Amino acid sequence: MSNGGRDQPAPARSSRDDLAGAGWTCHSPGTFKAFVPNRPPLAWLNPRTLWESRNDTVAEKLGDPVNDLRRAWVAAALGRDGASLAIDRTGGGDVSFLVVGDPGEGDASQWATVPALKSVWDDAGFMVLASDVIYPAGDVDQYEEKLYRPYRDFIGPIYAIPGNHDWYDELYGFMFHLCGLEDRAAPQWTFTQGMPRWKRHLQRVLWRRPRRPSATAAAVRESWRPRDSQRSGQRTPYWAIETEHLRIVGIDTGIRGDIDRDQGRWLREVSRDPGRPKILITGKPIYADNEYHPGPIEGGGTVDGIVRAPEHGYLAAIGGDIHNYQRYPVDVGGGRVIQYVVCGGGGAFMHETHKIPRIDLPGVDEEDFVCYPRRGDSLSLFSKLYDRRLGLARGYFEIRPDEASILMGERLGIEPERDGDRRTIVPPRARRAAEKILPLPGRARGPLHALSSVFFDWNDPPMFKSFLRVDVGDGALRIRCLAATGCLEHEADPPVEDEVVAHREDDGAWGWRRVEPSG
Repeated sequence: MSNGGRDQPAPARSSRDDLAGAGWTCHSPGTFKAFVPNRPPLAWLNPRTLWESRNDTVAEKLGDPVNDLRRAWVAAALGRDGASLAIDRTGGGDVSFLVVGDPGEGDASQWATVPALKSVWDDAGFMVLASDVIYPAGDVDQYEEKLYRPYRDFIGPIYAIPGNHDWYDELYGFMFHLCGLEDRAAPQWTFTQGMPRWKRHLQRVLWRRPRRPSATAAAVRESWRPRDSQRSGQRTPYWAIETEHLRIVGIDTGIRGDIDRDQGRWLREVSRDPGRPKILITGKPIYADNEYHPGPIEGGGTVDGIVRAPEHGYLAAIGGDIHNYQRYPVDVGGGRVIQYVVCGGGGAFMHETHKIPRIDLPGVDEEDFVCYPRRGDSLSLFSKLYDRRLGLARGYFEIRPDEASILMGERLGIEPERDGDRRTIVPPRARRAAEKILPLPGRARGPLHALSSVFFDWNDPPMFKSFLRVDVGDGALRIRCLAATGCLEHEADPPVEDEVVAHREDDGAWGWRRVEPSG
């Protein structure tokens, strides 16, 4: 397998090692600061932004038309000559690729990941964007600033699966830019939900329809990624990438997290190959925040039911949507372990991890769970954010990261990871601050999602962004979570926050082991 483009014998020290590895003691902010667009950040609380993002609420309250829409898009895409759900990248032997989750804010949160990505992407065959390519509502004319410009130097193809925000314009921008569907080929569809006429009418009135592309949109699409090596061949919002040793299956979970019956039928078919190891990439994670979301399929069954079936050969399931990193190695029986990964730290405001309770789910417990940022670092960062917003930046709510590590350890019955943290004595002031901070929200859901993005946005080191690098060889698979701290000292050699390796045994079974970080 590839060494990830690094010459160093050991990775940079990570947040498991010390405060410097976490980015708390940055000597200098990274070079990404120079590339952040000189414009106001995404105004989530602007009434126009809230109105443009309304389809989430419309889908929940009045009925979700995404399954009908998706079927129409796929039919339009497959109607073209040569279009296919399969993408053939065989013939190249061993391959490495990157997975970047929820990238598309276009501000410092996204640009902070770019130098770290560049440090490991020279020998990567391709990149996958997992969920929410463009915030806030997937508009067709925002791709230049939020997709093409940040990743302009990546010479391989970029594939993507849509997230809920990409569906807020009926997936129009996604299909135009990532699937090459022309404006004239956009499907015509009607609301066919089985609902009362008044409700169907209200849904039609409130549902946000997409903007048509500007006159220059097609030229933008062609000019930013002109090389043959950058052409992906992706034509549909769900797909299977075939490599020499691994099949990567990407599914579109729409707004609410389910998939339509046609996609479900295809997923079962593309999974029926027990000798072919597979990874699932999905817009919504199956395990997240100590909760299990199997992913319903229209007409019956679940996505995870397909993933767990031993005859399908899945080794991992990676999902976006939650803006941090989590990994659950779940024992699914029969001597099999599947790695369920949350990969959503690629470019949006951070979701907390200190609210994740002690892991106690069937097949996995706290001993094997990993998250980034660590719970103590999350508590410390959020204490600073609350102090800035509610405490007039006077330090009333601030908790140092080493103190927060001890407090989370006491709360959850776990030992702090860093040696230095274990020797920390927590003063009464920090305990009082924790009593105030821990009950406060770490994120908002539903219509209040916009509020959380403003309240908890953070554009200075430590950034706690992350992405995955996956290296695939004959009988070997390695998944690494690489950190983007926003610190200059970490840009050329990003810290490895988590690493697992699977090997195929002589009997054909795959066994996972965790690689202990070394600094």
